[in-house]
Amino acid sequence: MLFPTKALWMLLIPIIIEQLLNSLMGMVDTMMVSNVGSVAMSAVSLVDSINMLIIQVFSALATGAAIICSHYIGHRDEKGANGAARQIVLTVVVISVGIMILCLLFRNQILRLIFGSVEPAVMENARIYFLYSVISYPFIALFNAGAAFYRAGGNSKFPMKVSILSNVLNVVGNAILILGFGLGVAGAALSTLFSRMFCAVIVFAFLRRKRQPIVINQYFSIRPDFPLIGKILAIGIPAGIENGMFQFGKLAIQSTVSTLGTTAIAAQAMAVIFENVNGVAAVGVGIGLMTVIGQTLGAGRKEEAKYYMVKLTGIGFWMLVVSCFLTFAISKPVMILAGMEAESLQMCFEMLLAITIVKPLLWPVSFIPAYGLRAAGDVKFSMIVATCTMWFCRVALAAYLIRFAGVGPMGVWIGMFADWGIRSFIFGGRVLSGKWLKKAVV
Repeated sequence: MLFPTKALWMLLIPIIIEQLLNSLMGMVDTMMVSNVGSVAMSAVSLVDSINMLIIQVFSALATGAAIICSHYIGHRDEKGANGAARQIVLTVVVISVGIMILCLLFRNQILRLIFGSVEPAVMENARIYFLYSVISYPFIALFNAGAAFYRAGGNSKFPMKVSILSNVLNVVGNAILILGFGLGVAGAALSTLFSRMFCAVIVFAFLRRKRQPIVINQYFSIRPDFPLIGKILAIGIPAGIENGMFQFGKLAIQSTVSTLGTTAIAAQAMAVIFENVNGVAAVGVGIGLMTVIGQTLGAGRKEEAKYYMVKLTGIGFWMLVVSCFLTFAISKPVMILAGMEAESLQMCFEMLLAITIVKPLLWPVSFIPAYGLRAAGDVKFSMIVATCTMWFCRVALAAYLIRFAGVGPMGVWIGMFADWGIRSFIFGGRVLSGKWLKKAVV
């Protein structure tokens, strides 16, 4: 097998650690910002919902990078992998810089369009936070692509190390700028910007080194290879649409939650952070599955691909069970340390209780196999299913429950649970059908 047990865990563990640290650092950031007040926390939460939309676009490009390169590497074609990597860098730079320029030019209009009903103080803080966030977009995109190159070659340890250093810098920067200099949301944004710049610079400095599957240098000599870019975008665009529609749906939900007031916004923001934390190990398994499926199918080993699809979904399930209950156990002390107001804390705690019970039952099959389907080139199916369940189930149901049934922010999670259940049924059936094995990537 391409991935014996030891090699499989050497791939998965660094990815899981990286995802976990990213989420934990996000929690630390929120705790620091929450000490400034619920206005600042609400502003960061609202802008981060936009940031996640953009980051998911970059994540889709990184998904295309990981899948294309892993197939070439599985086929033992390092020249093809390196050629694809160079085209991915060019594509990522053009797209991310274009998005940055558009958001800088229209940032006030974007915020008013999505969150025009929020309190003036929240909007002012959101404008400050969004400005620095936008400047960091190209650096996020480049780091995601660079990390994908390493993971495609089976080296998940190096991106993990860079991420750890970046997160430490971010936390230290937050402590200095928010708590030390009292810069509030501007301090949080500046610290994040510097840490993202650090990530991108370090990864691409090391990609110049020889004796590794993917080496990238002489950046200014890169010229567009449109047929190869077309292959990359054939995976990246459906993944980007899927991720984008997913985040647009979250924005629609966030816009609905924003009508409930600052207390509900703060409770929902903290619940989302905890939900991200309890799912990071399983998400890490899914990210690792892309490399595994990409290399096994690149080597023409379809039976191994089926075996690993089932095996890693099972691993993700047990990791999710443990992480959900551990996260729930620490949730109340963390919220107290964060200085959350009593009403927001209780509201958040009730949502987390429901998440802890339902998520292990429905989430694993609804998300982990989808990573494998994308790696096999079955990206259009994943895009259609995820987009439809997001909008026709999660967004519509949440909007109805909050705006008309008066359920409050819990309506968000009821809609989400329904989404997970439907996706589990559909993706489980797709895996069992074997149709995903008939696709071609390179």
